Amino acid sequence: MERTLPYNTELKKLNMPEYGRNILNMIEHLKQIPDRAQRTEQAKAVVKSMEILNPQVHSQENFEHKLWDHLYMIAGFDLDVDSPYPCPVPAQFETRPVPIPMKGSRIKATHYGRNIEKIINLLCDEPDSESKTAMIRSLATYMRQQYLIWNKDSVADRTIFDDIEKLSDYRLKVPDGLELGKIASDVNFSRPGMSINVGQAATKKNGSRKNNRKRK
Repeated sequence: MERTLPYNTELKKLNMPEYGRNILNMIEHLKQIPDRAQRTEQAKAVVKSMEILNPQVHSQENFEHKLWDHLYMIAGFDLDVDSPYPCPVPAQFETRPVPIPMKGSRIKATHYGRNIEKIINLLCDEPDSESKTAMIRSLATYMRQQYLIWNKDSVADRTIFDDIEKLSDYRLKVPDGLELGKIASDVNFSRPGMSINVGQAATKKNGSRKNNRKRK
């Protein structure tokens, strides 16, 4: 059986896929119109069609200018019409973005984060005192919580203390005999952005309110 429909891989590449192949075909057709005035009128009609296909462009400043720029880009910057805006320069779209440099050094333990490392470095400069021991205990408690977010298994206090000393390059010594408080058995540490059983909790809460009203 003979194939009649071409595959997309055999067709011309779309510079801006969001407008679709029909827009490309319309632009290729208007480029073949010999009369400049008629070609310009057809270009305006294509821009209007692009506006309908991409309505979110209205939220941008100078959206009409952007649509004409897109028209030129789809046409391969080879379009001779009387446009209300000049043809953009291809080089300005070929420039690679400037890479954003990383701030500071590489994070040693990503599950704790950079701020934990900064706090540890600050504690290294603190003189030994009961206040420093209390700060180390609070820090270790928070680090244990962060640890359990990504690892649901229980963690020993000694593991957290070893991490503190390791992250400080062993400049900070956890006081001997330091212990962390016990974690309640029903505590659930969830990852950021995750809402666990929020709807169920709200339903239970609303249900308990209704029951209380009935009792009254």
